[in-house]
Amino acid sequence: MAALPNLHLRGLMAIPEPTEDRAEQHAAFARLQQLSHSLNLPLDTLSMGMSHDLEAAIAEGATWVRIGTALFGARDYGQPAQQ
Repeated sequence: MAALPNLHLRGLMAIPEPTEDRAEQHAAFARLQQLSHSLNLPLDTLSMGMSHDLEAAIAEGATWVRIGTALFGARDYGQPAQQ
């Protein structure tokens, strides 16, 4: 960071392995929260959590969540785009 004076780190982002286990979700997000504090930098953003795990992410301190699936529905990556 010191070598890049025009770059200002605002926070951290994580997309943990998908799981329905709430304890595992909380643990993954808690690790990022702990990492952000251990860096001793003025970070104000924790981008973590998606539609399926946003409750755990928010509980562990997320300031940004990605909720595209909740808003727009699941995407089918296996089908070619319709013309």
